[in-house]
Amino acid sequence: MGKIITFGEIMLRLAPQGYDRFVQAKEFSAVYGGGEANVAVSLANYGKEVYFVTKLPKHEIGQCALNELRRFGVSTDYIVRGGERLGIYYCEKGASQRPSKVIYDRARSSISEAKSEDFNWKDIFKDAEWFHFTGITPALSDTCAEITLEAVKAAKELGVKISVDLNYRKKLWSTEKAGRVMGEIVKYCDVIIANEEDAEKVFGIKAEETDITNGSLNEEGYKKVAEQLLNRFNLQYVAITLRESFSASHNGWSGMLYDGKDFFTSKKYDIQIVDRVGGGDSFGAGLIYGLTSGMGSQESLEFAVAASCLKHSIEGDFNLVSLEEVTTLAQGDGSGRVQR
Repeated sequence: MGKIITFGEIMLRLAPQGYDRFVQAKEFSAVYGGGEANVAVSLANYGKEVYFVTKLPKHEIGQCALNELRRFGVSTDYIVRGGERLGIYYCEKGASQRPSKVIYDRARSSISEAKSEDFNWKDIFKDAEWFHFTGITPALSDTCAEITLEAVKAAKELGVKISVDLNYRKKLWSTEKAGRVMGEIVKYCDVIIANEEDAEKVFGIKAEETDITNGSLNEEGYKKVAEQLLNRFNLQYVAITLRESFSASHNGWSGMLYDGKDFFTSKKYDIQIVDRVGGGDSFGAGLIYGLTSGMGSQESLEFAVAASCLKHSIEGDFNLVSLEEVTTLAQGDGSGRVQR
């Protein structure tokens, strides 16, 4: 089995205590996280050899982020040091009908100002079997978009499987620019992961008879979305997470996987949310784990959805669950009974 590479930005997350609003906060808790870093930590927890690639400032806060990755078993050999700052995001947790809020303070972060020569992709992908990134990374700057394109080209040339979570962020770029940039990058990918909004925002592919604001999702509509994505980009798999948002605290959670021939749908979980940040990343990590571990399509999907379900019960960005815990839930034990 080869190593798994993820590439993106890790940030400092600052959050009020509990469910306090920003305007109430007298103090903020500090943790680290970010889409591809979250995936890396999950895969390391499951026993995979995983490397996170980024650029971090040389100062102590950059070192804190690097140490946090090492603490959970993620290899940091390809992290470049330089630049002036680590990106920050502020997260206010929602409850009931009040949504969560995120404020970014990531302009001019080290990774957003990285240069092509910072990364030797042929060395990085040596003996690798999988490369994962999200649509957040090329959205950080034009240079990051160029570096991401260079990365997928190198990975494809070396026979490395490539997955992308579209992860559209309206605070980072427009739908027009996202579609133009991602349309070129995704040509080199094997697997697309998307949520109920991403395909529409990035590529203009909308699921029929779906209204995400009232929690109404049409499974048949998403099958058509998956078909269009797979055919447009000649993909091996399209995975779609299906979130029914009844409130900020209560979601329905399931997923779909399409392999060009068959559609697979997971069981649905009724989730009372502790922290939903990183939910999609934990799904992506679970899917990658399944597909790189000899699981079939249905089993890989069930593992991914179960892993993500558990993440919603954990504070912070990282999905700090074991392989055994995910497997137990995926196999049907969702009772939550005390383990003695």
